[in-house]
Amino acid sequence: MALATLAAALFALCADGPRNTCVVDGDTFWLAGEKIRIADINAPETHGARCLDERQRGDKATMRLAQLLNSGRFELVNGARTHDRYGRRLATVMRGGRSLGLTLVNEGLAETWKGRRSEWCGV
Repeated sequence: MALATLAAALFALCADGPRNTCVVDGDTFWLAGEKIRIADINAPETHGARCLDERQRGDKATMRLAQLLNSGRFELVNGARTHDRYGRRLATVMRGGRSLGLTLVNEGLAETWKGRRSEWCGV
């Protein structure tokens, strides 16, 4: 059975230092001091990007995720795994029965999660 959390907050982009509610990149954000990895997608990296194209695509995904999160209440739905190997909570972000992650995929800013990081350079 999936557990869900309803949330609404004002998200900025994360800065250095303590983080509470902000967007790290296109598939990771902080909510009330908890780091959350969006479970159903993979977005290009911004920190540790392997090329300029990946960094630019990652920046677009980051900005769009912030916009989506700031557009109103959403639900965090846990799947079979609740945390990843880095200790981040894994959750699908839903609004009105639709995945915000899949919105990023449909807009070409992310890909469906395949269980591993993809190559964004030269694609």
